[in-house]
Amino acid sequence: MAGKEEKIELEGEVMESFKSGMHRIALDNGHETLGYTSGRMRRYRIRINPGDRIKVELSPYDLTRGRIVYRER
Repeated sequence: MAGKEEKIELEGEVMESFKSGMHRIALDNGHETLGYTSGRMRRYRIRINPGDRIKVELSPYDLTRGRIVYRER
């Protein structure tokens, strides 16, 4: 039985925030993606503003959307 697929973890910077909780992210490798805040970040009310450095988890199947898992201080 095959296990879960590994996530791709990248770093980037938030360029734009949308009302629906989505953020446009410029990744360090030159690509852009859309990201949403993870449940733990919503639970502890961690704010993400444009200009913040973040870590994003991407699925190997869809590299255009990701989950924001960490905000740098």
